[in-house]
Amino acid sequence: MSTATQTELDRLTGDYTIDPAHSRIGFQARHAMVTKVRGQFNEFEGSFHFDPADPEASSATVTVQAKSIDTGHEQRDAHLRSNDFFAMDEYREIKFVSTSAERVDDHSFKLNGELTIKGVTRPVSIDFEFNGVELDPWGNTRIGFEGSTEVNRKDWGINWNAALDSGGVLVSDKVKLEFDIAATKNS
Repeated sequence: MSTATQTELDRLTGDYTIDPAHSRIGFQARHAMVTKVRGQFNEFEGSFHFDPADPEASSATVTVQAKSIDTGHEQRDAHLRSNDFFAMDEYREIKFVSTSAERVDDHSFKLNGELTIKGVTRPVSIDFEFNGVELDPWGNTRIGFEGSTEVNRKDWGINWNAALDSGGVLVSDKVKLEFDIAATKNS
């Protein structure tokens, strides 16, 4: 991937579709206060309008199929799908809709929006780095972003936990959300 110059970046204004085959929406949380457990959602779709010259004109929407949660451990995934955590039988989707965007510097952006989990909608801000732009072998303009934010899962009613003998808890309240996004410019 090449890094875009400022002039190239400004020419990237347009509508994009996220390529789920080359993107990742993941998370990490502390387990037993001694290690991090990582996971991802394998089914999602999204689109965005990107305007680096006028970031306020940018917008994004992403919908995640909650049942596609994958930590690499089926028993843990089943517990996460249960009413103790995501209640996925009732709340099938996790959704993010942007409300504003701002440019931090030449290659950094902040995307503000509303994240809905388990029917609860709360504001979040995600810091993104622009990774570059390329023309793929099929003539499509592809751009990439990498971002993250930290949220408190209890803000969305995800409260289950277990006390440890040491006084800690089994699952951290703070969860880091991670986004590795590849998108193709719409024709």
